[in-house]
Amino acid sequence: MAKPLQPLSIQAPGFYGLNTQDSPTGLTEQFALQADNCVIDRFGRIGARKGYEFLNSIGTTVVSMAEHVYADGTNNVISATDSDLYLGVDTPVSIKPSGYTVSDGLYNYTELNNITYIFRDGTTPLYYDGTTCDLIENNADYSGTVPQGDIALAGFGRLWVAKDTTVYWSDLLTGMMWDTGSSGSIDVSKVWTRGTKISGLAVHNNFLFIFSDQQILIYQGATDPATMSLADTIDGIGCIEHKTIRNTGNDLIFLSETGVRSINRTIQEKSAPIGDLSKNIRNELGSYINAGYSYDSVYSPDEAFYLLNIKGSGVVYCFDMRTVLEDGSSRVTKWNSISPRCLLYRIKDADVLLGKDSGFAKYTGYLDDTSTYQMGYFTNYLDFGAPNNLKMLKTLKITFIGGSDTNVTLNYGYDYNFAYKKRAFVLPEQNIAEFGIAEFNVGEYNQGILVNRPSVNASSSGSVVQLGVEVTIDGSPVSVQRITAQAVLGRVI
Repeated sequence: MAKPLQPLSIQAPGFYGLNTQDSPTGLTEQFALQADNCVIDRFGRIGARKGYEFLNSIGTTVVSMAEHVYADGTNNVISATDSDLYLGVDTPVSIKPSGYTVSDGLYNYTELNNITYIFRDGTTPLYYDGTTCDLIENNADYSGTVPQGDIALAGFGRLWVAKDTTVYWSDLLTGMMWDTGSSGSIDVSKVWTRGTKISGLAVHNNFLFIFSDQQILIYQGATDPATMSLADTIDGIGCIEHKTIRNTGNDLIFLSETGVRSINRTIQEKSAPIGDLSKNIRNELGSYINAGYSYDSVYSPDEAFYLLNIKGSGVVYCFDMRTVLEDGSSRVTKWNSISPRCLLYRIKDADVLLGKDSGFAKYTGYLDDTSTYQMGYFTNYLDFGAPNNLKMLKTLKITFIGGSDTNVTLNYGYDYNFAYKKRAFVLPEQNIAEFGIAEFNVGEYNQGILVNRPSVNASSSGSVVQLGVEVTIDGSPVSVQRITAQAVLGRVI
């Protein structure tokens, strides 16, 4: 008598994102062991990230960018290469002051009262006021000595600059005056117990946050810096790169030596190891941190993600910011082929720009420039609820949303062996224009979108099973709605 088939259905596969930290044998089916070039979409499905389109080329690498907002509410982009400073994206023009030398272009930008201030440690700070880009010291209102530091922040109506262990602040409502009015400074080495220099500044919930790599100082009353006081201090957690600090509106996200952290969770839990947004990839991310890479980041409320760009590695981690898991960690995916040199969220345009090796690109569409790219999703190891029995896969069925005329490779393997058996197929080409998004203005993945349910036969056997899909993204969005597998349970092993 034939043995009955044992079904396994994974609803919302990959919904919990990557988990390369915990033992794969104890993970739920919603975790992924691989999620390359993926995002968790707004419906909770794992799907392809968007690609990018070039907006313009300046023939050299864009290494830093900032959005400048003019007094009339319009905006533009200030950017730098390793030898020049530019204004604009559509038609970039050099605004580098005469006689000024750009050494590497890795500037920190901040805007106060429609003036963008441009800082880099060891170089004379600049400003752009909507018309002129020049040295701050050349401004008619300049007084005192503007600090030369990598860390600058506009907050509480003034400019804050950190260098070594000292935080300097300008006079109220101007970044030009450093020895008049309410300008001043504080040496935090007299306060902290850990760290050797300031690594970041932030403003959140009416507090001023001063980071070292091992400690966070939280000051209250920074509207009047002369009388501000230390409200709290957090030991054992700090920030290793100012450019990883992003304000989400109700939280601060930053990169520490132990991973990506949330300031709200950190304040609640102090130095406890829980509350780490990157908990599920801690060792993997830690290998990059220990290797000494530099970083860039961006937060997009429209895409609902925080991107951590590990510069020079080709890796970007995407943290879904819609919700956190029960343990306080984020749902994380990994991008390994987009390779930005820097990132910028334009508030006025509500989009994400990428600085690339030859110019400016926008995060949009489903091609990387004009090239296809590969999305890869692999489950953790599955035992069909019978860990002691041999499993013999018979059929596999996957429900795809989208993906007209798209090449897919289905992978399955047994017993932790990466020599996967592969089944290649093409999702059917379908025309959805009549009932599609364009005509009836319905949302993405809504009425009229493609649903494909390919089914393949499988073979061989093992104690645990891993399933995966590799999809060639060629201009169309694709997400995975459901995976169904049927297996025969064999002898006890």
